[in-house]
Amino acid sequence: MDRTKILIGSGKGGDGCVSFRREKYVNAGGPDGGDGGKGGDVVFFVDPRATTLGDFKYRHKFIAEDGSKGANQKRTGRSGADMLIGVPAGTMIFDAESGRLLADLKKPEDRIVLLKGGKGGQGNQHFATATRQVPNFARAGEEGRTMEVRLELKLIADVGLVGFPSVGKSTLLSVTTAAEPEIAEYHFTTLAPNLGVVYNDDSEPSFVLADIPGLIEGAASGAGLGHEFLRHIQRTRLLLHLIDVSGSEGRDPFEDFIAINKELAEFDPKLAKKPQIIVLNKTDMDIDGSKTAAFRARFERWLSDNAEETEENREKGAWRVFEIMAAISEGTANLMKYTGSILQNFEAEEFMPEEIPESAEEIDDDAYEINIDPDGAYSVTGRRIRNLALSINMTDEESFGYFQQQLRKKGLFDRLRQMGIQDGDTVRIYECEFDYMD
Repeated sequence: MDRTKILIGSGKGGDGCVSFRREKYVNAGGPDGGDGGKGGDVVFFVDPRATTLGDFKYRHKFIAEDGSKGANQKRTGRSGADMLIGVPAGTMIFDAESGRLLADLKKPEDRIVLLKGGKGGQGNQHFATATRQVPNFARAGEEGRTMEVRLELKLIADVGLVGFPSVGKSTLLSVTTAAEPEIAEYHFTTLAPNLGVVYNDDSEPSFVLADIPGLIEGAASGAGLGHEFLRHIQRTRLLLHLIDVSGSEGRDPFEDFIAINKELAEFDPKLAKKPQIIVLNKTDMDIDGSKTAAFRARFERWLSDNAEETEENREKGAWRVFEIMAAISEGTANLMKYTGSILQNFEAEEFMPEEIPESAEEIDDDAYEINIDPDGAYSVTGRRIRNLALSINMTDEESFGYFQQQLRKKGLFDRLRQMGIQDGDTVRIYECEFDYMD
C-alpha cells in the first residue's frame, strides 16, 4: 500500500476562565480566571519500523486533543496531546485539495508539524482596566484546523531496475543482493516493489537497488501493473534498463528499449532523462550473437541521434551497454561494481515542499465575509470573528460593549454601512444576533 488519503485535525485551544477571587478577608479580589491550554499539534515523523502505508488502510481520521479550559486562581489549562503519525521513509504529503506538496520525509530524523493546535483563550484577568474592573467575559480558545492530505510513498533507492516483464529483473536482484523476490516463468511474478542492498567490496560503494513490476506498452496510461509503481524509481539516481536480448518472447530487443523509455517519458518526462545503464540479459540464448550485435549497432545510432540529451551523462559514465546472464550470475559482479563506481556522479531528484504556514493564524488572519441571508439578516463569518463572538457574555453590558468595540476596530460597521444596512436590520454572527443601530 503506497497511496492513501487521511483527514487530520489539530486540537482546539481551551477557553479562558471567567472567575473572581473569593477569599476570606479579601474584599474585591478582582478577576483571576486563567488561560486555556493550547490545542494539540498534528506531527508526522519517520517511523523506521514502517515499510508501507498499510497502517492507514482501516484508519483515516487523526485528530489531536483539545486544550483544557483555564481555571480560577489564574491557573492555565492543560495543553492537548499532539497527534503523532508515523510514516515510512520516503513518504510525501500533499494537500489533497490543491495538490500542493507539504512535506517529503526521507531521513530517520525527519519530523514536521503539519497543523498547529489552536491557541488557548485568555482568562478574564487580562481584560481588567481602570474603567472595567469586573470583566465578566473571557476569550474562547482558537479552533483547530482540519485538512485532508494525500500520502504517497516513493521508495528510497539509489538505483532502479526497469524493463518488460520476464526480462530478469527479479533474478538480477536475487543474485546481487540478499533480497528474495518470487521468480517464476510467467509475467507479473513481481506484484510489489522489492528492495535489496548491493554490497560491493571496499573498492566501490554499496547501494540500494529497487526492482519494480515489469512495464508494458501503455503502462503510463494505466495498462498492466508497472504504472502503479513507477513513482518508486522517481527518487533514484540511476536506472538499470534490462532487456531480453534473445527476443525469447518474440519481441525486438531494441524496440523494447524504445517502448520502455516512451512509457517513462509519458509518466514523468524527468524519468526518461535519468541516466541509464543498458543491461542485455539472456545472452546465452543469442547463440550466434547476431541479436546482440544488431542491438549495439542500433543503440549507437540512437545515441548519435540523441547526443544533445545524453552527452552530459555519458561523460559521467552512463549509457554504457553490459552483457550478462543473470540466471548464472555471469557478468553481474562487474555490472554492480561499475554501477557503484559511477553512482556518485549523479544526484537524486529533489522534491521541494512548498512553505507551510507556521500557524492557523497566518492562514486565516482577520479576514471575514458578510453575506445577506434570505431573511434579510447580515451574516458575518470569519475565524477571528467567530472566536470573538464565542468569548462574549451577551447578557453583560460591559462584555457586550467590549464586543462592539472590537467589531468597530475590525472595520465591520464601516463595511455594513457600505452594504446599505439600516437601523433595525439584523446582524447575525454565528449564534449571536443583534439589531443594528448607527
